[in-house]
Amino acid sequence: MSANERATRALREIQHSPGNDACADCGAPDPEWGSCSLGVFICLDCSGIHRNIPDIGKVKSLSLSRWEDHEVEFMAARGNLLMKSKYEAAVPVYYYKPTHKDCQVLREQWIRAKYERNEFSEPGKKLPYEEETRDGVLMKRGRDNGQFLSRRFVLSEREGTLKYFIKYDAKEPKAVIKVDSINASFQPEKMGNPNGLQITYLKDYSTRNIFLYHDSSKEIVDWFNSIRAIQLHYLKVAFPGATNLELMPKLTRNFLKEGYMEKTGPRRTEGFKKRWFTLDHRRLMYFKDPLDAFAKGEVFLGNKDHGYSAVAGLPAGTYCNGAWQHGITIATPDRCFLFTCETEADQQDWLQHFNSVIGANMSPQEYTMEALFKHRH
Repeated sequence: MSANERATRALREIQHSPGNDACADCGAPDPEWGSCSLGVFICLDCSGIHRNIPDIGKVKSLSLSRWEDHEVEFMAARGNLLMKSKYEAAVPVYYYKPTHKDCQVLREQWIRAKYERNEFSEPGKKLPYEEETRDGVLMKRGRDNGQFLSRRFVLSEREGTLKYFIKYDAKEPKAVIKVDSINASFQPEKMGNPNGLQITYLKDYSTRNIFLYHDSSKEIVDWFNSIRAIQLHYLKVAFPGATNLELMPKLTRNFLKEGYMEKTGPRRTEGFKKRWFTLDHRRLMYFKDPLDAFAKGEVFLGNKDHGYSAVAGLPAGTYCNGAWQHGITIATPDRCFLFTCETEADQQDWLQHFNSVIGANMSPQEYTMEALFKHRH
């Protein structure tokens, strides 16, 4: 057996130790790379990020690279659990820890925050996301013309608001958004920008979207985590007895699913039209274009015991004018909504998400939202 075969076999044995079977940074299963400078096992995607950070960037493939004996010993002495206890000793509850399903910008800033800036190594350290006010310029997409223009944004913990101003020295904000109503999610593909951030909030009971980016990936991720820090602050005031575990799901979240379907109206006479759909908790919103500021409509998905259901297919006699033939019928206490999907796989994926939501118990806040929907419609 050659020295390198021996090293590879030893690395595989070390990888069977608890914690080493998933990427130390994003949790992807069966990592195929190792950091010789940190002593952690990481996935291919995260290894690329590590390689771009000079101080920590010595990475090798577990199977394709040549490993020296001292490097193998270094990996054995460290490993993911030990290094997490050092570099993630004090990650705040609000800080979004990305998974392998998250975009590049979130993962890169998480890795840099951990190893390059050592943000979470010392309990009690004041972090940049915890300033009472964050004030800066972000690029915002215009509602009507679709151009991105620079706008001043001010996030205030004391007021619990995010404001933006058309001009930097403007006295009055163009919009005042309550932080507890905000959802924020990174949308690089939808927006065509690696640092693209979508802010969604309720305005007069209607969903409003704004689309932002900053050229600095650190800056946009700092804004994102600052919003989460203030949300947690307000949740702790609103729910004084709640644990961090109970409050976490109330912070910003990724949408459950997005994509195109076709839909028809309540009279089913105008034919099926292609729309962009976003499923966010119990709200299924639809838009003419993925980057529209306002939803054209929303469907509330309540609990299955209260007259809500989602099934494959369309009612008999439904005229299907589009090319998409894979139907879905959502029944609510008030009416049925009809959709078609391009493929059977897409139809099944939407149905799985709808039925997962409809099968879950509703919270008191969701009952309030359901009542608002009925009042509005």
